[in-house]
Amino acid sequence: MLPELRDPFLLEVLRFALRSRCLTLLLQALFNLLIPDHAADAFHPPRLSVPGRGDLLVELLLGGLTRWDAEHFLFIAEHGYLYEHNLAFFPVFPLCVRAAAELVLGPLQGLLCLRSGLILAAALLNATFSALAAAALYRLGCAVLQCRRRAFLASLLFCLTPANVFMAAGYSESLFAFLAFSGMWQLEKGWRVASCLLFSLATGVRSNGIINIGFLLHSQCKHLILGLHSYLSSSARLPQLVGHLLGSISSVLSGTFALALPFALFQYYAYLTFCGADASLKQALPEPLLQLALDKGYRVADGDLPSWCFQRYPIAYTYIQDAYWNVGLLRYFSPRQAPNFLLALPVVALTSWATWVYVAADPWFCLKLGLQRRKALNTASDKIVSGFHSSRVFVYVIHALVLLLFGLLCMHVQVLTRFLGSSSPLLYWFSAHLLQDNDPALWNRGAPGTSDPRQPARSGKGYSANPLLNSLLRWRTCPAITKCILGYFLSYWLLGLILHCNFLPWT
Repeated sequence: MLPELRDPFLLEVLRFALRSRCLTLLLQALFNLLIPDHAADAFHPPRLSVPGRGDLLVELLLGGLTRWDAEHFLFIAEHGYLYEHNLAFFPVFPLCVRAAAELVLGPLQGLLCLRSGLILAAALLNATFSALAAAALYRLGCAVLQCRRRAFLASLLFCLTPANVFMAAGYSESLFAFLAFSGMWQLEKGWRVASCLLFSLATGVRSNGIINIGFLLHSQCKHLILGLHSYLSSSARLPQLVGHLLGSISSVLSGTFALALPFALFQYYAYLTFCGADASLKQALPEPLLQLALDKGYRVADGDLPSWCFQRYPIAYTYIQDAYWNVGLLRYFSPRQAPNFLLALPVVALTSWATWVYVAADPWFCLKLGLQRRKALNTASDKIVSGFHSSRVFVYVIHALVLLLFGLLCMHVQVLTRFLGSSSPLLYWFSAHLLQDNDPALWNRGAPGTSDPRQPARSGKGYSANPLLNSLLRWRTCPAITKCILGYFLSYWLLGLILHCNFLPWT
Protein backbone atom coordinates (compact mmCIF):
# COMPACT_ATOMS: atom_id res chain seq x y z
CA MET A 1 0.00 0.00 0.00
CA LEU A 2 1.27 3.50 -0.81
CA PRO A 3 2.37 5.51 2.23
CA GLU A 4 -0.29 8.17 1.58
CA LEU A 5 -3.06 5.58 1.73
CA ARG A 6 -2.02 4.63 5.26
CA ASP A 7 -3.04 8.10 6.40
CA PRO A 8 -6.30 7.61 8.40
CA PHE A 9 -7.45 11.10 7.48
CA LEU A 10 -7.05 10.40 3.76
CA LEU A 11 -8.84 7.08 4.03
CA GLU A 12 -11.76 8.71 5.81
CA VAL A 13 -11.90 11.44 3.14
CA LEU A 14 -12.09 8.85 0.36
CA ARG A 15 -14.76 6.85 2.21
CA PHE A 16 -16.85 9.92 2.89
CA ALA A 17 -16.49 11.16 -0.70
CA LEU A 18 -17.69 7.86 -2.16
CA ARG A 19 -20.57 7.60 0.33
CA SER A 20 -21.62 11.15 -0.47
CA ARG A 21 -21.55 10.38 -4.18
CA CYS A 22 -23.58 7.19 -3.77
CA LEU A 23 -26.17 9.08 -1.72
CA THR A 24 -26.26 11.78 -4.40
CA LEU A 25 -26.98 9.22 -7.12
CA LEU A 26 -29.70 7.61 -5.02
CA LEU A 27 -31.43 10.88 -4.14
CA GLN A 28 -31.31 12.32 -7.65
CA ALA A 29 -33.02 9.19 -8.96
CA LEU A 30 -35.67 9.46 -6.24
CA PHE A 31 -36.32 13.17 -6.83
CA ASN A 32 -36.36 12.71 -10.58
CA LEU A 33 -38.97 9.99 -10.18
CA LEU A 34 -41.21 11.84 -7.70
CA ILE A 35 -41.02 15.40 -9.06
CA PRO A 36 -42.25 16.18 -12.58
CA ASP A 37 -39.73 17.89 -14.86
CA HIS A 38 -40.11 21.56 -15.61
CA ALA A 39 -40.60 22.36 -19.31
CA ALA A 40 -37.39 24.37 -19.63
CA ASP A 41 -36.19 26.09 -22.77
CA ALA A 42 -32.89 24.23 -22.77
CA PHE A 43 -30.77 22.37 -25.29
CA HIS A 44 -32.51 19.04 -25.89
CA PRO A 45 -31.34 17.23 -29.04
CA PRO A 46 -33.46 14.42 -30.50
CA ARG A 47 -32.53 10.80 -29.83
CA LEU A 48 -31.32 9.01 -32.95
CA SER A 49 -31.91 5.45 -31.74
CA VAL A 50 -34.90 3.62 -30.33
CA PRO A 51 -34.28 3.06 -26.60
CA GLY A 52 -34.24 -0.51 -25.31
CA ARG A 53 -34.94 -1.77 -21.82
CA GLY A 54 -31.40 -1.09 -20.70
CA ASP A 55 -31.57 2.47 -22.02
CA LEU A 56 -34.85 3.09 -20.22
CA LEU A 57 -33.34 1.78 -16.99
CA VAL A 58 -30.31 4.08 -17.32
CA GLU A 59 -32.59 7.03 -18.02
CA LEU A 60 -34.72 6.16 -14.99
CA LEU A 61 -31.74 5.85 -12.64
CA LEU A 62 -29.43 8.55 -13.99
CA GLY A 63 -31.67 10.83 -16.05
CA GLY A 64 -31.46 13.59 -13.45
CA LEU A 65 -27.74 13.94 -14.20
CA THR A 66 -28.34 14.88 -17.85
CA ARG A 67 -30.01 18.26 -17.35
CA TRP A 68 -29.01 21.69 -18.62
CA ASP A 69 -25.35 21.88 -19.73
CA ALA A 70 -24.89 18.13 -19.27
CA GLU A 71 -26.85 17.74 -22.52
CA HIS A 72 -24.13 19.70 -24.32
CA PHE A 73 -21.32 17.56 -22.93
CA LEU A 74 -23.13 14.32 -23.76
CA PHE A 75 -24.02 15.60 -27.23
CA ILE A 76 -20.38 16.54 -27.92
CA ALA A 77 -19.19 13.15 -26.67
CA GLU A 78 -21.66 11.42 -29.00
CA HIS A 79 -21.59 13.62 -32.13
CA GLY A 80 -18.71 16.06 -31.81
CA TYR A 81 -18.93 19.83 -32.29
CA LEU A 82 -21.78 20.00 -34.79
CA TYR A 83 -23.37 23.24 -33.59
CA GLU A 84 -21.54 26.52 -33.11
CA HIS A 85 -22.70 27.07 -29.53
CA ASN A 86 -21.25 23.69 -28.51
CA LEU A 87 -17.83 25.36 -28.75
CA ALA A 88 -18.46 26.99 -25.36
CA PHE A 89 -17.76 23.57 -23.80
CA PHE A 90 -14.15 22.45 -23.83
CA PRO A 91 -13.21 18.99 -25.17
CA VAL A 92 -11.23 17.12 -22.50
CA PHE A 93 -14.23 16.00 -20.44
CA PRO A 94 -16.32 14.81 -23.44
CA LEU A 95 -13.26 12.94 -24.72
CA CYS A 96 -12.85 11.21 -21.34
CA VAL A 97 -16.53 10.27 -21.29
CA ARG A 98 -16.41 8.86 -24.82
CA ALA A 99 -13.24 6.90 -24.08
CA ALA A 100 -14.72 5.44 -20.88
CA ALA A 101 -17.95 4.50 -22.66
CA GLU A 102 -16.12 2.65 -25.45
CA LEU A 103 -13.19 1.15 -23.55
CA VAL A 104 -14.46 0.50 -20.02
CA LEU A 105 -18.14 -0.04 -20.79
CA GLY A 106 -17.54 -1.68 -24.14
CA PRO A 107 -19.03 -5.04 -23.04
CA LEU A 108 -22.38 -3.28 -22.46
CA GLN A 109 -22.68 -1.99 -26.02
CA GLY A 110 -25.05 -4.77 -26.93
CA LEU A 111 -27.37 -3.79 -24.07
CA LEU A 112 -27.13 -0.02 -24.22
CA CYS A 113 -27.12 2.56 -26.98
CA LEU A 114 -24.19 4.97 -27.17
CA ARG A 115 -25.97 7.76 -25.30
CA SER A 116 -26.83 5.49 -22.36
CA GLY A 117 -23.23 4.32 -22.23
CA LEU A 118 -22.11 7.95 -22.14
CA ILE A 119 -24.51 8.77 -19.29
CA LEU A 120 -23.26 5.82 -17.26
CA ALA A 121 -19.63 6.64 -18.05
CA ALA A 122 -20.09 10.29 -17.00
CA ALA A 123 -21.63 9.25 -13.68
CA LEU A 124 -18.81 6.79 -12.92
CA LEU A 125 -16.08 9.20 -13.98
CA ASN A 126 -17.45 12.05 -11.89
CA ALA A 127 -17.80 9.81 -8.84
CA THR A 128 -14.14 8.87 -9.27
CA PHE A 129 -12.88 12.37 -10.05
CA SER A 130 -14.75 13.98 -7.15
CA ALA A 131 -13.24 11.48 -4.69
CA LEU A 132 -9.77 12.06 -6.15
CA ALA A 133 -10.35 15.82 -5.97
CA ALA A 134 -11.17 15.51 -2.26
CA ALA A 135 -7.95 13.54 -1.72
CA ALA A 136 -5.95 16.12 -3.70
CA LEU A 137 -7.49 18.92 -1.63
CA TYR A 138 -6.48 17.13 1.57
CA ARG A 139 -2.87 16.77 0.40
CA LEU A 140 -2.81 20.37 -0.77
CA GLY A 141 -4.22 21.50 2.58
CA CYS A 142 -1.54 19.59 4.47
CA ALA A 143 1.16 21.31 2.40
CA VAL A 144 -0.30 24.83 2.58
CA LEU A 145 -1.99 24.98 5.99
CA GLN A 146 0.61 22.85 7.77
CA CYS A 147 -2.26 21.45 9.84
CA ARG A 148 -3.64 18.01 9.07
CA ARG A 149 -6.86 18.50 11.00
CA ARG A 150 -7.80 21.68 9.14
CA ALA A 151 -6.90 20.04 5.84
CA PHE A 152 -9.05 17.06 6.84
CA LEU A 153 -12.02 19.26 7.74
CA ALA A 154 -11.70 21.20 4.49
CA SER A 155 -11.69 18.04 2.36
CA LEU A 156 -14.72 16.69 4.23
CA LEU A 157 -16.53 19.94 3.52
CA PHE A 158 -15.60 19.55 -0.14
CA CYS A 159 -17.44 16.21 -0.10
CA LEU A 160 -20.54 18.21 0.95
CA THR A 161 -19.84 21.09 -1.43
CA PRO A 162 -22.75 23.42 -2.25
CA ALA A 163 -21.89 22.64 -5.89
CA ASN A 164 -22.59 18.96 -5.21
CA VAL A 165 -25.02 18.28 -8.06
CA PHE A 166 -22.53 19.58 -10.63
CA MET A 167 -19.86 17.26 -9.26
CA ALA A 168 -22.17 14.31 -9.98
CA ALA A 169 -24.00 15.40 -13.15
CA GLY A 170 -22.52 15.28 -16.64
CA TYR A 171 -20.52 18.46 -16.05
CA SER A 172 -16.77 19.00 -16.08
CA GLU A 173 -16.48 20.40 -12.52
CA SER A 174 -15.22 17.19 -10.87
CA LEU A 175 -12.48 16.63 -13.43
CA PHE A 176 -11.46 20.28 -13.30
CA ALA A 177 -11.31 20.30 -9.48
CA PHE A 178 -9.17 17.15 -9.49
CA LEU A 179 -6.71 18.56 -12.04
CA ALA A 180 -6.59 22.05 -10.49
CA PHE A 181 -6.10 20.88 -6.89
CA SER A 182 -3.55 18.28 -8.00
CA GLY A 183 -1.64 20.92 -9.97
CA MET A 184 -1.58 23.22 -6.95
CA TRP A 185 -0.35 20.37 -4.76
CA GLN A 186 2.43 19.45 -7.17
CA LEU A 187 3.52 23.09 -7.31
CA GLU A 188 3.63 23.29 -3.51
CA LYS A 189 5.93 20.25 -3.56
CA GLY A 190 8.19 21.99 -6.06
CA TRP A 191 7.35 19.74 -9.01
CA ARG A 192 6.83 22.46 -11.61
CA VAL A 193 6.75 20.20 -14.68
CA ALA A 194 4.02 17.96 -13.25
CA SER A 195 2.14 21.04 -12.08
CA CYS A 196 2.29 22.62 -15.55
CA LEU A 197 1.02 19.41 -17.12
CA LEU A 198 -1.95 19.19 -14.74
CA PHE A 199 -2.78 22.87 -15.10
CA SER A 200 -2.56 22.51 -18.87
CA LEU A 201 -5.04 19.64 -18.83
CA ALA A 202 -7.31 21.71 -16.59
CA THR A 203 -7.31 24.47 -19.22
CA GLY A 204 -8.52 21.88 -21.71
CA VAL A 205 -11.43 21.14 -19.35
CA ARG A 206 -12.56 24.68 -18.52
CA SER A 207 -11.50 28.07 -19.83
CA ASN A 208 -10.87 29.52 -16.36
CA GLY A 209 -7.95 27.11 -16.06
CA ILE A 210 -5.86 29.83 -17.72
CA ILE A 211 -6.05 31.83 -14.47
CA ASN A 212 -3.85 29.15 -12.87
CA ILE A 213 -0.95 30.83 -14.67
CA GLY A 214 -0.94 33.12 -11.65
CA PHE A 215 0.21 30.25 -9.40
CA LEU A 216 3.19 29.55 -11.66
CA LEU A 217 4.06 33.25 -11.87
CA HIS A 218 3.87 33.79 -8.11
CA SER A 219 5.87 30.63 -7.38
CA GLN A 220 8.57 31.63 -9.83
CA CYS A 221 8.74 35.18 -8.43
CA LYS A 222 9.28 33.74 -4.93
CA HIS A 223 11.95 31.43 -6.32
CA LEU A 224 13.62 34.36 -8.08
CA ILE A 225 13.64 36.60 -5.01
CA LEU A 226 14.97 33.86 -2.74
CA GLY A 227 17.64 33.05 -5.31
CA LEU A 228 18.69 36.69 -5.60
CA HIS A 229 18.95 36.98 -1.80
CA SER A 230 21.08 33.86 -1.75
CA TYR A 231 23.36 35.06 -4.53
CA LEU A 232 23.78 38.54 -3.03
CA SER A 233 24.60 37.17 0.40
CA SER A 234 27.24 34.85 -1.07
CA SER A 235 28.88 37.54 -3.26
CA ALA A 236 28.05 35.69 -6.48
CA ARG A 237 29.27 36.98 -9.81
CA LEU A 238 27.10 38.94 -12.22
CA PRO A 239 26.83 36.12 -14.83
CA GLN A 240 25.34 33.85 -12.15
CA LEU A 241 22.75 36.46 -11.25
CA VAL A 242 21.87 37.02 -14.91
CA GLY A 243 21.62 33.27 -15.47
CA HIS A 244 19.26 32.89 -12.52
CA LEU A 245 17.10 35.75 -13.81
CA LEU A 246 16.97 34.36 -17.35
CA GLY A 247 16.15 30.90 -16.02
CA SER A 248 13.22 32.27 -14.05
CA ILE A 249 11.90 34.21 -17.04
CA SER A 250 12.24 31.14 -19.24
CA SER A 251 10.35 29.03 -16.70
CA VAL A 252 7.49 31.56 -16.55
CA LEU A 253 7.24 31.80 -20.33
CA SER A 254 7.29 28.04 -20.84
CA GLY A 255 4.65 27.54 -18.13
CA THR A 256 2.43 30.22 -19.63
CA PHE A 257 2.78 28.64 -23.04
CA ALA A 258 1.89 25.20 -21.66
CA LEU A 259 -1.26 26.49 -19.95
CA ALA A 260 -2.44 28.61 -22.88
CA LEU A 261 -1.75 25.92 -25.51
CA PRO A 262 -4.95 23.84 -24.99
CA PHE A 263 -7.09 26.97 -25.26
CA ALA A 264 -5.29 28.09 -28.41
CA LEU A 265 -5.49 24.65 -30.02
CA PHE A 266 -9.21 24.41 -29.36
CA GLN A 267 -9.81 27.84 -30.87
CA TYR A 268 -7.77 26.78 -33.90
CA TYR A 269 -9.89 23.63 -34.22
CA ALA A 270 -13.03 25.80 -34.04
CA TYR A 271 -11.67 28.05 -36.77
CA LEU A 272 -10.88 25.13 -39.07
CA THR A 273 -14.28 23.56 -38.46
CA PHE A 274 -16.50 26.61 -38.88
CA CYS A 275 -14.31 28.98 -40.91
CA GLY A 276 -11.89 26.80 -42.85
CA ALA A 277 -12.30 25.48 -46.36
CA ASP A 278 -11.20 21.94 -45.55
CA ALA A 279 -14.18 19.84 -46.57
CA SER A 280 -12.88 16.84 -44.65
CA LEU A 281 -13.70 18.67 -41.42
CA LYS A 282 -17.31 19.24 -42.41
CA GLN A 283 -19.67 16.65 -41.01
CA ALA A 284 -22.92 15.55 -42.54
CA LEU A 285 -25.68 16.00 -40.00
CA PRO A 286 -28.36 13.36 -39.55
CA GLU A 287 -31.73 14.65 -40.62
CA PRO A 288 -33.19 15.07 -37.07
CA LEU A 289 -30.16 17.11 -35.97
CA LEU A 290 -30.29 19.24 -39.09
CA GLN A 291 -34.00 19.89 -38.50
CA LEU A 292 -33.23 20.92 -34.91
CA ALA A 293 -30.68 23.41 -36.23
CA LEU A 294 -33.27 24.86 -38.60
CA ASP A 295 -35.97 25.04 -35.92
CA LYS A 296 -33.76 26.62 -33.24
CA GLY A 297 -31.51 28.70 -35.49
CA TYR A 298 -28.32 26.83 -34.53
CA ARG A 299 -25.37 27.50 -36.82
CA VAL A 300 -23.76 24.32 -38.21
CA ALA A 301 -20.28 23.70 -39.55
CA ASP A 302 -21.23 23.65 -43.22
CA GLY A 303 -23.43 26.76 -43.13
CA ASP A 304 -22.68 30.45 -43.51
CA LEU A 305 -19.43 31.69 -42.00
CA PRO A 306 -19.97 33.28 -38.57
CA SER A 307 -18.84 36.84 -37.96
CA TRP A 308 -16.05 35.84 -35.58
CA CYS A 309 -14.24 34.17 -38.47
CA PHE A 310 -13.39 37.62 -39.84
CA GLN A 311 -12.02 39.09 -36.64
CA ARG A 312 -8.31 39.79 -36.35
CA TYR A 313 -8.11 37.20 -33.59
CA PRO A 314 -10.94 34.74 -34.36
CA ILE A 315 -11.74 33.42 -30.88
CA ALA A 316 -14.99 31.47 -30.94
CA TYR A 317 -15.30 31.16 -27.16
CA THR A 318 -15.71 34.85 -26.34
CA TYR A 319 -18.08 35.36 -29.29
CA ILE A 320 -20.34 32.49 -28.23
CA GLN A 321 -20.47 33.62 -24.61
CA ASP A 322 -21.49 37.05 -25.84
CA ALA A 323 -23.93 36.09 -28.60
CA TYR A 324 -25.65 33.06 -27.08
CA TRP A 325 -25.53 33.70 -23.32
CA ASN A 326 -25.14 37.48 -23.10
CA VAL A 327 -22.03 37.19 -20.94
CA GLY A 328 -20.21 40.49 -20.51
CA LEU A 329 -19.22 43.27 -18.14
CA LEU A 330 -22.13 44.28 -15.84
CA ARG A 331 -24.71 42.78 -18.21
CA TYR A 332 -26.28 40.74 -15.41
CA PHE A 333 -26.87 43.75 -13.16
CA SER A 334 -30.60 44.23 -13.51
CA PRO A 335 -33.49 44.14 -10.99
CA ARG A 336 -34.93 40.92 -12.39
CA GLN A 337 -31.68 39.11 -11.58
CA ALA A 338 -31.98 39.90 -7.86
CA PRO A 339 -32.98 36.28 -6.97
CA ASN A 340 -29.82 35.00 -8.64
CA PHE A 341 -27.69 37.45 -6.67
CA LEU A 342 -29.37 36.22 -3.48
CA LEU A 343 -28.62 32.63 -4.53
CA ALA A 344 -24.93 33.49 -4.91
CA LEU A 345 -24.81 35.60 -1.72
CA PRO A 346 -23.46 32.89 0.65
CA VAL A 347 -20.41 32.06 -1.47
CA VAL A 348 -19.80 35.77 -2.12
CA ALA A 349 -19.99 36.52 1.61
CA LEU A 350 -17.72 33.62 2.59
CA THR A 351 -15.06 34.46 0.01
CA SER A 352 -15.14 38.17 0.84
CA TRP A 353 -14.97 37.41 4.56
CA ALA A 354 -12.05 35.04 4.04
CA THR A 355 -10.17 37.69 2.08
CA TRP A 356 -10.76 40.32 4.76
CA VAL A 357 -9.73 38.02 7.62
CA TYR A 358 -6.51 37.04 5.87
CA VAL A 359 -5.49 40.55 4.80
CA ALA A 360 -6.40 42.10 8.17
CA ALA A 361 -4.15 39.62 10.01
CA ASP A 362 -1.01 40.93 8.26
CA PRO A 363 -1.65 43.80 5.81
CA TRP A 364 2.05 44.56 5.30
CA PHE A 365 2.77 41.00 4.21
CA CYS A 366 -0.11 41.20 1.70
CA LEU A 367 1.13 44.54 0.36
CA LYS A 368 4.42 42.81 -0.38
CA LEU A 369 2.38 40.28 -2.42
CA GLY A 370 3.43 37.43 -0.17
CA LEU A 371 6.86 37.36 -1.84
CA GLN A 372 8.94 37.97 1.27
CA ARG A 373 9.43 35.43 4.02
CA ARG A 374 8.00 36.27 7.41
CA LYS A 375 10.48 36.51 10.22
CA ALA A 376 10.36 33.90 12.95
CA LEU A 377 7.64 34.80 15.41
CA ASN A 378 7.38 34.08 19.10
CA THR A 379 5.12 31.45 20.58
CA ALA A 380 2.34 33.91 21.42
CA SER A 381 1.81 34.71 17.73
CA ASP A 382 2.43 31.29 16.22
CA LYS A 383 -1.17 30.99 15.06
CA ILE A 384 -0.64 33.95 12.72
CA VAL A 385 1.60 31.89 10.43
CA SER A 386 -0.14 28.53 10.68
CA GLY A 387 -3.45 27.19 9.46
CA PHE A 388 -5.55 29.60 7.44
CA HIS A 389 -3.11 32.45 8.19
CA SER A 390 -0.13 30.62 6.72
CA SER A 391 1.95 32.70 4.34
CA ARG A 392 1.35 30.09 1.65
CA VAL A 393 -2.38 30.85 1.65
CA PHE A 394 -1.82 34.33 0.18
CA VAL A 395 -1.78 33.31 -3.48
CA TYR A 396 -4.97 31.25 -3.00
CA VAL A 397 -6.70 34.29 -1.47
CA ILE A 398 -5.79 36.38 -4.52
CA HIS A 399 -6.86 33.57 -6.86
CA ALA A 400 -10.28 33.29 -5.19
CA LEU A 401 -10.70 37.07 -5.14
CA VAL A 402 -9.96 37.33 -8.89
CA LEU A 403 -12.47 34.56 -9.62
CA LEU A 404 -15.06 36.25 -7.39
CA LEU A 405 -14.70 39.66 -9.02
CA PHE A 406 -14.71 38.25 -12.53
CA GLY A 407 -17.76 36.11 -11.77
CA LEU A 408 -19.67 38.99 -10.18
CA LEU A 409 -18.93 41.52 -12.91
CA CYS A 410 -18.76 39.48 -16.10
CA MET A 411 -20.67 36.19 -15.67
CA HIS A 412 -24.12 34.91 -14.84
CA VAL A 413 -23.84 35.44 -11.12
CA GLN A 414 -25.70 32.28 -10.10
CA VAL A 415 -22.85 30.11 -11.41
CA LEU A 416 -20.49 31.58 -8.79
CA THR A 417 -21.20 28.73 -6.37
CA ARG A 418 -19.92 26.02 -8.68
CA PHE A 419 -17.36 28.34 -10.28
CA LEU A 420 -15.59 28.95 -6.96
CA GLY A 421 -16.47 25.56 -5.46
CA SER A 422 -14.66 23.66 -8.20
CA SER A 423 -11.73 26.07 -8.72
CA SER A 424 -10.58 27.44 -5.37
CA PRO A 425 -9.74 25.67 -2.10
CA LEU A 426 -10.23 28.90 -0.16
CA LEU A 427 -13.97 28.35 0.41
CA TYR A 428 -13.27 25.03 2.17
CA TRP A 429 -10.16 26.19 4.04
CA PHE A 430 -11.90 29.22 5.49
CA SER A 431 -14.99 27.24 6.46
CA ALA A 432 -12.75 24.66 8.17
CA HIS A 433 -10.91 27.52 9.89
CA LEU A 434 -14.18 28.88 11.28
CA LEU A 435 -15.32 25.46 12.47
CA GLN A 436 -11.98 24.63 14.08
CA ASP A 437 -11.67 27.93 15.95
CA ASN A 438 -15.28 28.30 17.07
CA ASP A 439 -16.42 24.77 17.87
CA PRO A 440 -14.31 23.26 20.70
CA ALA A 441 -16.33 20.02 20.68
CA LEU A 442 -15.79 19.42 16.97
CA TRP A 443 -13.19 16.72 17.48
CA ASN A 444 -15.06 14.97 20.28
CA ARG A 445 -12.09 15.09 22.63
CA GLY A 446 -13.88 12.95 25.15
CA ALA A 447 -14.17 10.03 22.79
CA PRO A 448 -11.69 7.18 22.87
CA GLY A 449 -8.64 7.43 20.63
CA THR A 450 -8.55 11.21 20.22
CA SER A 451 -5.44 11.95 22.25
CA ASP A 452 -3.19 11.85 19.17
CA PRO A 453 -3.75 15.05 17.15
CA ARG A 454 -2.63 13.29 13.98
CA GLN A 455 -5.55 10.85 14.13
CA PRO A 456 -9.23 11.44 13.45
CA ALA A 457 -11.73 10.76 16.17
CA ARG A 458 -12.27 7.02 16.52
CA SER A 459 -15.72 5.52 16.32
CA GLY A 460 -17.14 5.11 19.75
CA LYS A 461 -20.64 4.72 21.06
CA GLY A 462 -22.68 7.38 19.31
CA TYR A 463 -19.63 8.82 17.59
CA SER A 464 -18.07 8.70 14.14
CA ALA A 465 -14.55 9.08 12.77
CA ASN A 466 -15.95 12.02 10.82
CA PRO A 467 -16.15 15.27 12.86
CA LEU A 468 -18.83 16.70 10.56
CA LEU A 469 -21.09 13.73 11.26
CA ASN A 470 -20.42 14.17 14.97
CA SER A 471 -21.54 17.78 14.66
CA LEU A 472 -24.79 16.67 13.03
CA LEU A 473 -25.37 14.19 15.85
CA ARG A 474 -25.11 16.99 18.42
CA TRP A 475 -26.80 19.63 16.26
CA ARG A 476 -28.74 21.25 19.12
CA THR A 477 -25.59 22.00 21.09
CA CYS A 478 -23.51 23.21 18.11
CA PRO A 479 -22.37 26.86 18.07
CA ALA A 480 -24.21 29.19 15.70
CA ILE A 481 -21.26 29.38 13.30
CA THR A 482 -21.25 25.59 12.92
CA LYS A 483 -24.98 25.56 12.23
CA CYS A 484 -24.62 28.33 9.64
CA ILE A 485 -21.76 26.69 7.74
CA LEU A 486 -23.11 23.15 7.80
CA GLY A 487 -26.62 24.46 7.12
CA TYR A 488 -25.38 26.28 4.02
CA PHE A 489 -23.41 23.32 2.70
CA LEU A 490 -26.14 20.76 3.35
CA SER A 491 -29.06 22.88 2.13
CA TYR A 492 -27.35 23.67 -1.18
CA TRP A 493 -26.19 20.04 -1.43
CA LEU A 494 -29.82 18.89 -1.19
CA LEU A 495 -31.62 21.73 -2.99
CA GLY A 496 -29.33 21.37 -5.97
CA LEU A 497 -30.43 17.76 -6.40
CA ILE A 498 -34.12 18.62 -6.11
CA LEU A 499 -34.08 21.57 -8.51
CA HIS A 500 -31.35 20.82 -11.04
CA CYS A 501 -32.40 17.21 -11.66
CA ASN A 502 -35.89 18.36 -12.64
CA PHE A 503 -34.90 21.15 -15.05
CA LEU A 504 -35.53 23.84 -12.44
CA PRO A 505 -33.16 26.84 -12.21
CA TRP A 506 -30.16 26.43 -9.93
CA THR A 507 -26.60 27.62 -9.65
